[in-house]
Amino acid sequence: MDWYSLSRALLFRLNGETSHELGLDMLGASERLGLLKHLVAPVPALPVTVAGITFPNPVGLAAGLDKNGDFIDAFARLGFGFIEIGTVTPRPQPGNPKPRLFRIPERQAIINRMGFNNKGVDHLVERVKAARYRGVLGINIGKNFDTAVEDATSDYLICLNKVYEHATYITVNISSPNTPGLRTLQFGESLQQLLAPIKARQLELAEQFGYKPVFVKIAPDMTEEEVGLVAETLINSGIDGVIATNTTLSREGVEGLRFGNETGGLSGAPLEDLATETISALCKALDGKLPVIGVGGIIDGEGAADKIRAGAQLVQIYSGFIYRGPELIAEAVDAIAALEASVNH
Repeated sequence: MDWYSLSRALLFRLNGETSHELGLDMLGASERLGLLKHLVAPVPALPVTVAGITFPNPVGLAAGLDKNGDFIDAFARLGFGFIEIGTVTPRPQPGNPKPRLFRIPERQAIINRMGFNNKGVDHLVERVKAARYRGVLGINIGKNFDTAVEDATSDYLICLNKVYEHATYITVNISSPNTPGLRTLQFGESLQQLLAPIKARQLELAEQFGYKPVFVKIAPDMTEEEVGLVAETLINSGIDGVIATNTTLSREGVEGLRFGNETGGLSGAPLEDLATETISALCKALDGKLPVIGVGGIIDGEGAADKIRAGAQLVQIYSGFIYRGPELIAEAVDAIAALEASVNH
């Protein structure tokens, strides 16, 4: 049994959020003590350039695992090609009442209704400044739960102003199912009205700090027609790329299982096909005009390669990492490398 499987077996005896926090603390301590570099096999290089950024490999850490940027250096040691921290909001907030994180190990799935619990943007910026990591860092921004949806733009702009200088790219999260009304920002005029001031501010900040791409993270729970409309708005708004997808409200694949009926977003293996279908529809609608980062249900190398086949240029992992550990990173990079070799052969 490898060190990660052993740690996971012990941690999974605790409830979801306790084991989550303890696992992060153990990871951070292992990095500070210099142990991680001896425990983790090196991940092969597979450089890819997307939105003007060169990523050392195409497998990244999805937002949500390191919400506050407290563990950047530890995750960097594991071999990710890029790390995305957040979602962060202007003011600290506790998130939803506990319990709010549920594992469904039979399906390698997780349901969460965390609700953007975080220590606020100022804390995150301080953590980024303190980190030694100099690789590709995405910062994912959101709105406070008590900010009205019609006032959401101001929250995103506060965060954008504070994180821009310190990020390689910024992600606008409008697709968490756990902040009331947030997903309504994905559609039509609401989306245009949100993105226009963000785009304008990005261009102003670029004059001072250089151009940093802005990506938008979307939900998987959309019809093909809705995906097409979102794609059109993103192109017209001058956004630099799309992250697809967030968690799903669907319960397909976990029906009848313990915690399967809990409220929140479902991630892990049951999300895989839905996320890949959304990526496929999105890439078709975007017609090569914007790059896509594929995320959702990647639990093995083949799952990562499937996202690339569907049209994504990069992938991110979260729930699969919880269940499989660092070996998933190298496995995903190897599978993508094999896919590229077969395509180019």
